[in-house]
Amino acid sequence: MIDRYTRPEMGHIFSLENKYAIWQEIEVLACEAHAEMGKIGITREEAAWIREHAKFSKEEVDAIEAVTNHDVIAFLTNMGEYIDAEVPEGEPKPSRWVHYGMTSSDLGDTALCYQLVQATDIIIEDVRKLGEICRRRAFEERETLCVGRTHGIHAEPMTFGMKFGSWAWELKRDLDRLLDARKNVAFGAISGAVGTYSSIDPFVEEYVCERLGLAHDPLSTQVISRDHHAYLAGVLATTAATCDRIATEIRNLQKTDTLEAEEPFKKGQKGSSAMPHKRNPITLEKVCGLSRVVKANAQVAFDNVALWHERDISHSSAERVAQADSFIALDHMLNCLIRIVDGLILYPARMQANLNLTRGLIFSSKVLLALVDTGITREDAYKIVQRNSMAVWDDVHAAVDGPNLRERLEADPECTVSSEKLDEIFEKNTYMQSIYPGDTRSALEVFCLYEADGEYFDISDPAHIVRDSFTVGKEAPEAPGYYCLHCGRCAESCPKQVIEKRV
Repeated sequence: MIDRYTRPEMGHIFSLENKYAIWQEIEVLACEAHAEMGKIGITREEAAWIREHAKFSKEEVDAIEAVTNHDVIAFLTNMGEYIDAEVPEGEPKPSRWVHYGMTSSDLGDTALCYQLVQATDIIIEDVRKLGEICRRRAFEERETLCVGRTHGIHAEPMTFGMKFGSWAWELKRDLDRLLDARKNVAFGAISGAVGTYSSIDPFVEEYVCERLGLAHDPLSTQVISRDHHAYLAGVLATTAATCDRIATEIRNLQKTDTLEAEEPFKKGQKGSSAMPHKRNPITLEKVCGLSRVVKANAQVAFDNVALWHERDISHSSAERVAQADSFIALDHMLNCLIRIVDGLILYPARMQANLNLTRGLIFSSKVLLALVDTGITREDAYKIVQRNSMAVWDDVHAAVDGPNLRERLEADPECTVSSEKLDEIFEKNTYMQSIYPGDTRSALEVFCLYEADGEYFDISDPAHIVRDSFTVGKEAPEAPGYYCLHCGRCAESCPKQVIEKRV
């Protein structure tokens, strides 16, 4: 992915420096595991030496790889040079134990899964932030009336809070899927050639994986099966689709003919190079474009599942591009939306104008039900409402004045709805009571705090400092039994400087 879309935190994860650092840790842990078992001759002292002296230089690895045309061998050669650099002449070289019984896939696949966990953690935090913003704005705009559209056509009134709430719930589902995908990809395998453990003890795999926070693969071939990676890629694609949905909706609402919402326009920002009046939704369009990359890369991951026999490397080149690009693009998209949704400009007056644009047609379903309540059939009621609605519609699209729907219905002798009921529907409508009625307002309750505990201090009165604990969603823990040593550290950090150290 190009630098333009790469945040430093995500870019570092897929850097060679990070990959080599993980490789180094895996190799050191494997040596420690061998020493722990005491089966192959490596001593605990040698393992400790390897831990202390293991280093690498990216530039030196690159230079070696230019000759060997093998990145793992280049790395191991460079690392071995650092491990053995201070070993006295004639003494056994500790580096001989590095990579003992392992394959390139043992090292590369375990490290890759670790990188994917690191990257997924960033995406998880991004989704949490965006979801929390959507939830907050759902409540802020829960009574902001706007028109709901189906097929792009005005349908019935709704609230703008429903839009934010819908996004929040979708992001909550994305979050659940990401957490599951993280667990599904957090695997390591150090099982040797074709995965039979013929040259390495399974204990090494268990030891290394446990310390990396990974689960050891119960049965891998020489590679970790790519269904793990495909599942994660599919979840990333689904999350990208959510971003696409949010961005597309705002773009549609920003159209001049609609103009109910607008992407924040920074001070000093320029729009069109030729038309200075324009404020284009360029960031949202970028989100929609990048979503296509992430969704397309999911297909790459699916194609990588079917490898030849116990291993080939047809997946490797594709993964180097697709995985990094998907994470970098999605991270960028989510951070764009975090800024845009948080600062999304709304135009309630325009929403109201759009509600009135079709001269009462948005209340047609209420009239239909009112007619049925008077005793006529639904089919006859539908004909009455549609006939009058189409007459209003003809005036609207012709941009000519004419009676609104309420006026046409009152003049229609077949309309059996009383004038008082028409008043209730068109003038005193209870749409706010019909939207989120009663307990259904809980539809906005998403990204809530379900379980937590903590402590708080009240230092407003220096003579009576209060300390207490709180618990949400679970039983309160036993009192920790703290007591004051009068060390003075609280006095140093007190923001109000109202605490005195006692001697």
